[in-house]
Amino acid sequence: MTNQRKPDYRIHEMFLNRWSPRAFTVEPITQEELLTMLEAARWAASSYNSQPWRFIYALRDTPAWERLLNLLVLFNQSWAKESSALVFLVSKSTMRSPRSGNEVPSPTHSFDAGTASGYFALQASLMGWYVHGMVGFDADRAFEDLSVPKGHKVEAVYAVGRKADPAGLPEELRARDLPSDRRSLEELAFEGGFPQ
Repeated sequence: MTNQRKPDYRIHEMFLNRWSPRAFTVEPITQEELLTMLEAARWAASSYNSQPWRFIYALRDTPAWERLLNLLVLFNQSWAKESSALVFLVSKSTMRSPRSGNEVPSPTHSFDAGTASGYFALQASLMGWYVHGMVGFDADRAFEDLSVPKGHKVEAVYAVGRKADPAGLPEELRARDLPSDRRSLEELAFEGGFPQ
């Protein structure tokens, strides 16, 4: 399959090459490879350098694998079970105030965690791995089963793996397992304010 994505402006090809397939091989990933991806995420920017992101992961065929996989909705379990790792992204909703030193609400914790997830996905792509993000999981059970502390939010879960032939996917997913296009930049970026 050839990537047919075309940017409106010239950008680095790594942004076009990153996409989220659902067809994965069951190839194992090493802990070092996964931690390298999370190391890239660690260097993301955050409000007051609060670094609100936390990662909970399981590698395929390890004791935590089934527990994390079972937190996904059945639809996502149906294809994510072939991935090499699952990573839950959690964000801390407070931060230490640089002025008072007290814990205060962090209005950008989800945004900052999302920035870290982007770094994670790009590093994976540079290493020849693919990351597919999901919100289809049981958030209440995840909070409890993952021992997430109060004041944190389970944001998303990611399947990590090597891309496989989509012929192994359920029929309704096969046609969708290719790089998606994006809206034009003129639909997303406005000088001076939204169009009237």
